[in-house]
Amino acid sequence: MKKELVINSTTTETRVALVEDGSLVNLFVEFPDAERNVGDIYKSTVRKVLPGMQAAFLDIGWEIDGFIHFSDLYQSAVEMAEGTDMEEVTLPEKREGRKRAWKPRAELKQGQEILVQIIKEPLGTKGPRLTSQISLPGRFLVLVPGDNLVGVSKRIPDVKERKRLKNILKQIKPEGFGLICRTIGEAKLMLKCVTI
Repeated sequence: MKKELVINSTTTETRVALVEDGSLVNLFVEFPDAERNVGDIYKSTVRKVLPGMQAAFLDIGWEIDGFIHFSDLYQSAVEMAEGTDMEEVTLPEKREGRKRAWKPRAELKQGQEILVQIIKEPLGTKGPRLTSQISLPGRFLVLVPGDNLVGVSKRIPDVKERKRLKNILKQIKPEGFGLICRTIGEAKLMLKCVTI
């Protein structure tokens, strides 16, 4: 398979194309005046806790503080992912008829340091929305540190393929991490066994 990376950069935009065997696989376009921050990870400091709003403002090194709702402190990034079918590998505490009760990792206190990821761009005078549940997206998979779930995109309609992908994810999932197979991973993930 022949792979090429084609880059075209001008003063108004930068375009990067990934071409495999003459076919376009991915195209990225970036505009210099429109910086995107969603997905960026920061070590932040709690500046102000607002229990009445169930939120806090965090200093991430910007002129304006980021905002985190208490639900974003405990909610799994896997459950927040749109179009993903989840399967629990190890069942946490769960009662019939109720949603999983997430226990707070720790009470937020002023001056406390916490690792966060931007989930919504800043708008006007409002800072970015943050979450403490980090996820690291790749081309085929999303790695979720601190989680123990496997998920497959609901856009993969074939039941046999979904089951095959979940079995692969269970086998390759590192301890203490969750994995989500993205739609583009359909028919591409293979588990190769090597006998010595």
